[in-house]
Amino acid sequence: MPGDAPHTPAARTPAPHMPAPRQPGAPGTGARADRPESAVRAPGGGRAPAPGSGVVDPVKALLHRHRELCERAVDPLEIAAGLEAEGITDRTAARFRHRDVFSLAEELYARVPRTGEARPEPAPPLPVPRIRARWALTALLPGAAGAATVAGLRLTHGHPRLLVAVAGLLAVALAVRAALRTGPLAGPPGPRAWTLWLLGYALFGDGLLHNVLTGGPDTLPDGTPDGDWPTALLPPLALALAVAPAAWCAHLLAAGARRRLAGSRGLEDFTAAVRPLLFGTFTLFLGALAALLALCGPVLGEPAARPQALTLGALLLLARLLTVHRHRRAPALAQAAAAVTQAAALALPLAGRLPHCGFLATPVRTLVDAWGEAAVPALACGIAALTLLLHAGRTLTRASAHAPVGAPE
Repeated sequence: MPGDAPHTPAARTPAPHMPAPRQPGAPGTGARADRPESAVRAPGGGRAPAPGSGVVDPVKALLHRHRELCERAVDPLEIAAGLEAEGITDRTAARFRHRDVFSLAEELYARVPRTGEARPEPAPPLPVPRIRARWALTALLPGAAGAATVAGLRLTHGHPRLLVAVAGLLAVALAVRAALRTGPLAGPPGPRAWTLWLLGYALFGDGLLHNVLTGGPDTLPDGTPDGDWPTALLPPLALALAVAPAAWCAHLLAAGARRRLAGSRGLEDFTAAVRPLLFGTFTLFLGALAALLALCGPVLGEPAARPQALTLGALLLLARLLTVHRHRRAPALAQAAAAVTQAAALALPLAGRLPHCGFLATPVRTLVDAWGEAAVPALACGIAALTLLLHAGRTLTRASAHAPVGAPE
């Protein structure tokens, strides 16, 4: 209209941006639109780590922690034994999404980088110990040396008997040392001081205890079973002859455990399979030792002395088996406890001779009056052997105790 202001277009305010409708099935729609990518569940039911989320692969972390074990292992079963020794069980392996330690070890073995090395061709799953003529013959040497020494003592008198005894002890010691350095009994040295005490008590202990309780001793031992200080030749001779059965029983245990380890798929299965093998070989050795005692007793004209000899043989065998399989503390403690008990049985009657101290000899006198002098070593070695048997039932039935550490014998 005339007189009105000229018409100017008004400044337009931009309209708010409206998102375009998404097509069905496009990413970001539905229930997964509001869920972060790192929270997507894996097919196994857990949460799968998203790329770049910073979550560490648990198996990779385990491989980093045990890299040295995995790199030097020549077989997955060696890794399984090492993991089991570190306390990783089948239940622990389930947290790594594996059914048992063996399958976890197979993945660790496969993940170890071996670039630049020629991968060894698959050999037998585990090196099973083999029978060697060397250790089979060496195990017979202690028995042969012991038999020759006993024969020499029976045929000599006076000063030559002492020379024969010294030479025989030296020969038996060297033969036992050779038997413990090769074959299934080979391993680190055990508690030698306690072992020598136990063997010395088996030779002279019962006669010395009898003399102590009757007011002696007045003379030194002469090496005869009917002297003033009786010497028991039967237990040491039977134990020397039993070195060969001990070596064969140790071989049966090692070979059977390796075969069962190769065929097992779980630690519990391996333990259930090896426990009867352990107790079976232990019983087999006791049977062989009892047979040797029964055969040598009439030849030497001595009583069978089965309780103290059997318990001492059981203690020495279990101690050696545990030492061979890298368990040295328990055998040392058990043998020390048995030796200290025997020494206390000799010391208490001597202390009872002091004024007003007769009560100290009462426990030993009561035990000897009830079951004889042989009750002291039988109880001391029997309790120690039973303790080691229970300990061996827990340790020697584990896969880590039979892990291959070198070439089979």
